[in-house]
Amino acid sequence: MIYFDNSATTQMESTVLATYLKVAEEVYGNPSSLHGLGDTAEGLLQQSRKQIAKFLGVQDNEIFFTSGGTEGDNWALKGTALEKSKYGKHLITTTIEHPAIKETMAQLAGNGFEVTYLPVDKDGIVSLTALKEALRPDTILVSIMAVNNEVGSIQPLKEIGMLLEKYPSIHFHVDAVQAIGKIPLDLSVTSRIDLATFSGHKFHGPRGTGFMYIKHGKKIAPLLNGGGQEKGRRSGTENVAGIAAMSRAVRLLLTDVEIKQQQQRQIRDYLMEALSHYSKVTIFSTMTGAPHILCFALRGIRGEVLVHGMEKEGIYLSTTSACSSRSGVSSSTLAAMHVPDSIATSAVRISLTDTNTLAEAEVFLGAFAKLYTQFRDIH
Repeated sequence: MIYFDNSATTQMESTVLATYLKVAEEVYGNPSSLHGLGDTAEGLLQQSRKQIAKFLGVQDNEIFFTSGGTEGDNWALKGTALEKSKYGKHLITTTIEHPAIKETMAQLAGNGFEVTYLPVDKDGIVSLTALKEALRPDTILVSIMAVNNEVGSIQPLKEIGMLLEKYPSIHFHVDAVQAIGKIPLDLSVTSRIDLATFSGHKFHGPRGTGFMYIKHGKKIAPLLNGGGQEKGRRSGTENVAGIAAMSRAVRLLLTDVEIKQQQQRQIRDYLMEALSHYSKVTIFSTMTGAPHILCFALRGIRGEVLVHGMEKEGIYLSTTSACSSRSGVSSSTLAAMHVPDSIATSAVRISLTDTNTLAEAEVFLGAFAKLYTQFRDIH
């Protein structure tokens, strides 16, 4: 079996799973409890927080645990809207965001906020000029993803941050779910970022885990109210086993990270070059995009047909975003890149991780060549 659907979810790393099981079995106290078991759980929680902060180059009091990317995105947007609505109700995002952003923005728009959606170019890159022109005195939030989950385009966060230096009152949120471990994302360098969202199962951690970076001094209203956990900003009994396992996954992910990125880039480039020789293939990802995502279309063949054809060969990929693959609609990212719907409905996505190999890529290309011949004869 060859698994090329790592942007949808990753297999939990074996030592991460071992950590989860050990903590779940032995450190089951509630971190809020006053007895020793609670103290042990609380200590492990804070140790995990410090480890994640260290690898991101931020302070440990800037890390808040969540249940994943969707919660983080919702919290960043709704929390900012609730906290800053008295200063303005204008929000800015892009046309290629994950549904966790787009649907939340739509909900806020239905509650009196105004949303500006920035366009992207043919490579899926947001327009800095459009952002500059969209900024207004009543703008309270700019939310732009770091790496697009469907085509892998990398947004110019540094340049966006420089532009927003003149607007310190605007919260700058980054959906970094597809970026951690894939591109440089040192938050201390890209210092203008106020909020960033991460999800554990995208980097070999447990599902249902995630964390938010919230810059010290930046206020957002809680999304979840209750017992006052996470300094009163995210109530709910902490998932200590999941958090400890996620912390280990972060450490593994960011160890030798440049070597891992180069390995994935080598595989992606190899596949991209080979696929470019097929006359009926259109490639949407670019060489300058994230190293782990390759989006392409076999024109005339719907994406799900190719996905199922590959599955019969023991190879797993997806039709662009996993979150929308069962809806039967074409990619909203490709639509924003002005790809005709007739081609966008044929799009599929290969997404890599550091355990994929060139040998697997060769097997994929062999299977693709066979399917290409079959489909060509049919059509």
